[in-house]
Amino acid sequence: MRTPTEMIVGLVLCPCGLLLTLTGTLAPGWRQVSLVPDQPMDVVWEQGIWDICRERQSTHDRLCGQADELGYFEQVPVRVAQGLMPSSLVVTLVGLVVATLGVRCWQPEPRHLVAGVAGLVLLLSGLMSLVPSSWYTQELWALPAPPGSTLSVGYSLVLSYLGSCLEILGGLALALSFHHCCKERRAPKLPPTPVTEAGSCTSRAYSNPWDVLEDEQDGRRWGSRPPCDSDL
Repeated sequence: MRTPTEMIVGLVLCPCGLLLTLTGTLAPGWRQVSLVPDQPMDVVWEQGIWDICRERQSTHDRLCGQADELGYFEQVPVRVAQGLMPSSLVVTLVGLVVATLGVRCWQPEPRHLVAGVAGLVLLLSGLMSLVPSSWYTQELWALPAPPGSTLSVGYSLVLSYLGSCLEILGGLALALSFHHCCKERRAPKLPPTPVTEAGSCTSRAYSNPWDVLEDEQDGRRWGSRPPCDSDL
């Protein structure tokens, strides 16, 4: 049996979303702070949920591990992102394992119920990463920053958004497997045919009625099945 289209879509989108979310979680680029007073014009501060980096664009010198003098990491949106983003990655991995067991490309029949459950797990993981990304975006200009500086959205935040959306779409695609599961449960089961219950008939062809009588006598004698009426 061919793998259903929704399963293929789910198994393509969810790993891509996992890679994007992983990059957005680890990279320190959720917010960029530029034009900082008392700093060179080409200095840009990149703030993530784990680290703060200082980069000079003219020389591409980059130094991470900067001190958090304004209490950036103490803010609630950053703390929530530190908790939900890694949790989302773990849930995504669990969902992909369950999806692999449900799709079972090496077997003739997929397990629609298991694939549907995997879709719900991956949908949950996408929502878990979408919530902190959205909250951080809403509070981006309210988080502590040097007065007079320019704030902008970083690439890590964009990648987190894209990864969350891909996981949600992939989870929804896999959740459509519940439809096939319901169709299999509602499908009527046909009763066995009388030929199957009585057993198979002899396939010998007869040229006259005397051969039929001889086979019937042999059947009574040896306990074999009688010939079919269609052989006459």
